[in-house]
Amino acid sequence: MSDRNSLVARLVPFLQLRQYERGERVPSERELAERFAVSRGQIREALSYLEALRVIERRAKSGVFMASEEASVEALALFAELGLPLDAEDVRQSVEMRKIHEISAIRLACERRSAENIARLHEILEAEGRKAQAGDSIAEDDRLFHSEIVRATQNTVFFRIVNIFYVISKKRRTLYFQSADRCRRSHGEHIAMFEAIERQDAAAATALMEAHLEGVDSYWHGLIDKTTTRPRPALRTGRRVSS
Repeated sequence: MSDRNSLVARLVPFLQLRQYERGERVPSERELAERFAVSRGQIREALSYLEALRVIERRAKSGVFMASEEASVEALALFAELGLPLDAEDVRQSVEMRKIHEISAIRLACERRSAENIARLHEILEAEGRKAQAGDSIAEDDRLFHSEIVRATQNTVFFRIVNIFYVISKKRRTLYFQSADRCRRSHGEHIAMFEAIERQDAAAATALMEAHLEGVDSYWHGLIDKTTTRPRPALRTGRRVSS
């Protein structure tokens, strides 16, 4: 981890745990440098990164403030990587965005998939099947499978955008696939989607993806509705759940 990333990993929790409101002033560069025992230049670099993600904003001759607007989606990925909880509305909306992206992706994948994509999907499914049969988690195989469908669109920008949502959902996938039954069921659904992509049946593939994601969505929406935690004002007022 670079010095900047290491400092960011300490700085973000510091700001979040103090629950500064949007637009609220936070400690100055000098105060932060003293607190974290680093140079002003190092703090400035870390703050520049957070400013680019719309976590904070710096105002000329006024100081450092929490951003007055929503943090970027890349910031949500950063929070997830740092183990900071996303609030309920962030989770709900990220689940919704994943559904929109993946339904579009599988439709395009049916039209554009290459022999290489088909071979890679088959390879992923074989490894996933062995784990599902053994009762092991398929969390990582699930990510690889869905990522390869997006890759099969042959749209690299689309692939990079959707990957952000896979970072955000990493811990949720780990939790979801603790159930051996879910692993086996998801593997079966993956096989059906793969077969539809292979024969380029966009209508069947889309219907299968919609049904697959509906089951996942129902699980997370039910969990969110049962979860009540304190809000994290820096992002959005809402209930925290595991990211």
